[in-house]
Amino acid sequence: MPTTSSKHSNAANLQIIYEDNHLIVINKRPGDIVQGDKTGDMPLSEIVKCYIKEKYNKPGNVYLGVAHRLDRPTSGIVVFAKTSKALPRLNKLFAEKEAKKTYWAVVKNAPPKQQDTLVHWMKRNTKQNKSYAHIKEVSESKKAILDYTLLKKLDRFYVLEILLKTGRHHQIRAQLTAIGCPIKGDLKYGFDRSNKDGSIHLHARSLSFIHPVKKEMLHLIAPPPHDTIWNACC
Repeated sequence: MPTTSSKHSNAANLQIIYEDNHLIVINKRPGDIVQGDKTGDMPLSEIVKCYIKEKYNKPGNVYLGVAHRLDRPTSGIVVFAKTSKALPRLNKLFAEKEAKKTYWAVVKNAPPKQQDTLVHWMKRNTKQNKSYAHIKEVSESKKAILDYTLLKKLDRFYVLEILLKTGRHHQIRAQLTAIGCPIKGDLKYGFDRSNKDGSIHLHARSLSFIHPVKKEMLHLIAPPPHDTIWNACC
């Protein structure tokens, strides 16, 4: 279990994109888990609570609501609610697809088209913690839709921008693999080797939504992690 001092150190390293009385938006590092799981590793939600407690000198427990998640090896924008007023409104906003999410993905092969809409039927295998993208509807599957655009060709990879239309388990990873474009470092979905830090080159780049309390439009952008590949994308 992390010590208090290590919690403080983690809180100091937070990349905060936006904060007000109701919301705090973090640029998640690859490897961080959003909420606690069976690993027992310190989740991002607890690190953010520690930051709020320290910054505002709050006594007792700090309220923080988790409105959505990102896969552990993925980086990018995560929104937390700081008030019980904001959380149900955020949950509704994400559930009703009123938030516009774009991702960047670095993939192994050129996509079939410069831009396209992918429609698959996703079936989740909980034992494998993996989802499979089917062309036609199968038993217990859910429809998955995304738009992609080829942004850039690198020396050995291709950079795609993805607009997510639905929010299925491992959706981008499975759908890109289904068209022959596994994400760099994603062994689970067909890339040939892992990244040294266990990350995959999938980044939640931007998020646009109407603030659940202030009713103003927010457009948030998160820079990708610093590495040779991501730096070449920007």
